[in-house]
Amino acid sequence: MEKCKRPSFLMGLFLCLVVLSATFPYCFAAAFSKPNPKKFGSSFVFPVDGNVYPKGYYHVSLFIGQPPKLYFLDIDTGSDLTWLQCDAPCVKCTPAPHSLYKPNKNLISCQNPLCASVNGPGNHHCEDQDQCDYEIVYADQGSSIGVLVEDTFPLKFANGTVVSPRLAFGCGYNQEIPDPNNAPYTDGVLGLSGDKSSIPGQLRNIGLSRNVVGHCLSAQGGGFLFVGDDLLPSTGVSWAPLLRKPTDDFREHLSLGPADILFGELKTGVNGVPVIFDSGSTYSYFSIQAYDVLLDLIKEDLKDKQLKEAKGDGSLPVCWKGPKPYKSAVEAKSYFKPITMSFRKANNVQLHIHPEAYLIATKHGNICLGILNGSEVGLEHVNVVGDISMQDKMVMYDYENQRIGWFEANCDKLYSVDGNHKVCFHQPHPADIAFPTEQWCPADILLEK
Repeated sequence: MEKCKRPSFLMGLFLCLVVLSATFPYCFAAAFSKPNPKKFGSSFVFPVDGNVYPKGYYHVSLFIGQPPKLYFLDIDTGSDLTWLQCDAPCVKCTPAPHSLYKPNKNLISCQNPLCASVNGPGNHHCEDQDQCDYEIVYADQGSSIGVLVEDTFPLKFANGTVVSPRLAFGCGYNQEIPDPNNAPYTDGVLGLSGDKSSIPGQLRNIGLSRNVVGHCLSAQGGGFLFVGDDLLPSTGVSWAPLLRKPTDDFREHLSLGPADILFGELKTGVNGVPVIFDSGSTYSYFSIQAYDVLLDLIKEDLKDKQLKEAKGDGSLPVCWKGPKPYKSAVEAKSYFKPITMSFRKANNVQLHIHPEAYLIATKHGNICLGILNGSEVGLEHVNVVGDISMQDKMVMYDYENQRIGWFEANCDKLYSVDGNHKVCFHQPHPADIAFPTEQWCPADILLEK
């Protein structure tokens, strides 16, 4: 059971990766070839849509089933299971951009090893041998209840190979959303934690790609996501070891701690705290100790400056009004200092969070703090680096080598895989149903291999 998912403010390749991607398709300059089951393929690249504010989530467009149907999935590196809202029939579903997924005699049995992986140690009980039931409970008390099914995922590798593996995912027929007015307008969640039951884990298990996930979320909206290790650079990356423990407690499952937190060049006294990276969280969350210290430092630093508290904004708990309305956080960043996390078990490798990566500009023209009090959503001692603080960084989850890495990047541009297989932007046309041919590459940026 997942215990920490997208809290409040959270819920957060293809066919040119297989069928025309609905909003921001890519295509690849490479020839078609038959898959080789004896060795790993290359990488899958997914265009990403969405933003931190005002949408509050990033999603990918995937085609699933036979015939393939389009679905929008909230990307979540803090979650194992991928699930779709499902007509099984649906007991309670939220508004979604596409029709509900309909299972067709494709249930996964309770004896399937993936069923035990999804439910975790001590929670795997077979009341019905013919199906695998699951329940995911989120920190904000949102939840999804359903059964596991399997269906085809048509995919196209960056090297041109076309595959249609059958993968397991959740058919969610009962969803609880604490704040329906702020629910993401998606069809479900794409679990990317790297566990055996996750999509990357399953692709690795059948030999199609390495168990590596990366994303580049643009502060302007959009970006891209990849599965596989082709886009991993050999230099210029800050790596920290991924600490996994044999427990179903999410807060211990994916941790980079301990880390010391600095405000500008100042040591805050907040030391040795556990940290997780979670693309399923829109904003970042600090434990109450770290949050109180940070907020006091920010308020003290803003004294005698032109920013005044804007208590009536309502977008986030802490906001400020400037001498003029702000259209972006960048316009107000000079008033704030960067925050740094220094990871002790990685030779003090540092994650620098610039002001524009922890602030938002609201529709009212105010600036709000995008780091929230985690104790208010049940996170206790854990500190979450959410989407807002990962913007304009390439963040890579290398589950093969149990590490997470990052570097500053322009997420409005997609990098080429290598000199022979360029990953290019695609100019979509309504008639493109399968693999479009027109393409353009605004920037061919080669990552070292």
